[in-house]
Amino acid sequence: MGRVQEKLRSFFSNRWLVFVAAMWVQSCAGIGYLFGSISPVIKSSMDYNQRQIARLGVAKDLGDSVGFLAGSLCEVLPLWAALLVGALMNFVGYGWVWLVVTGRAPSLNLWAMCILIFVGTNGETFFNTVALVSCVQNFPKSRGPVVGILKGFAGLGGAILTQIYVMIHSPDHASLIFMVAVGPAMVVFALMFIVRPVGGHRQVRPTDDLSFTFIYSLCLLLAAYLMGVMLVEDLIDLSHTVMIIFTAVLFVLLLIPIVIPISLSFSSESRSLEEEALLPEPQKQDPGKSGHDANEVIFSEVEDEKPKEMDLLPASERQKRIAQLQSKLFQAAAEGAVRVKRRTGPHRGEDFTLTQALIKADFWLIFFSLLLGSGSGLTVIDNLGQMSQSLGYDDTHIFVSMISIWNFLGRVGGGYFSEIIVRDYAYPRPVAMAVAQFIMAIGHIFIAFGWPGAMHIATILVGLGYGAHWAIVPAAASELFGLKKFGALYNFLTIANPAGSLLFSGVIASSIYDFEAEKQAHQHHHLHMSPGTSVFQGMLRMDVPKCDGSICFFLTSLIMYGLCIVAFVLSMILVHRTKIVYAHLYGKSRPAGLS
Repeated sequence: MGRVQEKLRSFFSNRWLVFVAAMWVQSCAGIGYLFGSISPVIKSSMDYNQRQIARLGVAKDLGDSVGFLAGSLCEVLPLWAALLVGALMNFVGYGWVWLVVTGRAPSLNLWAMCILIFVGTNGETFFNTVALVSCVQNFPKSRGPVVGILKGFAGLGGAILTQIYVMIHSPDHASLIFMVAVGPAMVVFALMFIVRPVGGHRQVRPTDDLSFTFIYSLCLLLAAYLMGVMLVEDLIDLSHTVMIIFTAVLFVLLLIPIVIPISLSFSSESRSLEEEALLPEPQKQDPGKSGHDANEVIFSEVEDEKPKEMDLLPASERQKRIAQLQSKLFQAAAEGAVRVKRRTGPHRGEDFTLTQALIKADFWLIFFSLLLGSGSGLTVIDNLGQMSQSLGYDDTHIFVSMISIWNFLGRVGGGYFSEIIVRDYAYPRPVAMAVAQFIMAIGHIFIAFGWPGAMHIATILVGLGYGAHWAIVPAAASELFGLKKFGALYNFLTIANPAGSLLFSGVIASSIYDFEAEKQAHQHHHLHMSPGTSVFQGMLRMDVPKCDGSICFFLTSLIMYGLCIVAFVLSMILVHRTKIVYAHLYGKSRPAGLS
């Protein structure tokens, strides 16, 4: 009996159980991506125009990205309490929207609906913060894969909830809003005591790489399955029984990762545990000089003393020269032969506070590159329903599911491939963000011209590029500005998302759409107005203007294309500026204490 209790205790404190539970929580943290599916319902029931829907979209993006409240509460509350607060906010916000849309509650003004959407979506930031903080602490040496997979499941949440909605087969389209309100809250209530730091750095096993490979393979299988199911449902009229079977298989795939912590905890084989160092080992030094100061001083001197031509050498030779130079500086400093200079602030690659980071050009390069890149992608996500309808597609759910799936693959792939770039080549991670932005730019071109099948291709490209941002940016920020204040740094960077959405979707896209819709409406009424009917009488009978054709988002998409190209240039400038930093962090011959 005692042995069983010990194994159960080991199971519930296993870092892989926490990771799997965090994946399930994160699959509910992407409800904002369903806005493209629920916005047409809100638009029709509330008689909103596109500009008013865009305002709701901005409120959703603000709720999804402004995580200061979540970050602050996670500092003072237990993590399970933070998850509970997030679940209640999600339930109240979207639950009230559902009551209003279905007529069960009195109609509200637009500003009140914006507040409800903000509150409901802001619950996601609690899910995100708790999941990322717990798992980054449990897997300190695997930040890229962990962040990529967790953020990937957040992107996949829209496709999962859409499949459940399709299975329910409700004729009431507003029931999707009810699912958004109730589904995440139920999952979080079940898992809120599991997702937490468990001292995972002391649970390292030789099989960890195999476990990550298994998770990656399952991610690809899950995305391929959802894509296949979605295409079959779109092309073939399936029975309700088949829909239930498809959804049941989806749940099985989501549950499979639990075999990793079960096998690790209940296997009869002896466990081989190692410990990951959370901080560099302290070095022997003078009593009056801290390890951090010593490392900081020598790092500063290396920067100042190394010849400029050293940066042009091959990576292996450059690291060898830097190691030799640093060794000489250590020896000279110890003997008092040189007086090393002290800098008041940290160097890139060390721990920054938010205030210190805000005066660094690299931080603002990341911010504005993210604003332009992810902001243009979010404009497509928020207007996906109207974009597909304007191009003649009746079923907008397929595109919402597609962008959710490819968003998921972009996040998982962005974390995986950017990790290869930094680990194998010691090259700056932001180069992967530049590639993602170039891919998005091509997607915007497809939307602009509206060629046959262009919407499907654009959805794939924009989903991939947008998703990659959210695996690359957190990891790059933690590498350049440290983990100590990572929560504050990350939450500030995420402000770029709603800022981009406010400018690009709330102002540019909605204004152009309404202008084209009104122009088409006037042309239609001039052509079909009966004799004796005044223009004023005809306009009184007009419904909310609706735009048809590629012209609706043509100019918007060309503007988004240009913004992605500017973001690409900013990312490449950041790559150029941080080459030496990544060479220090990931170079094969890097000195101890700089990693």
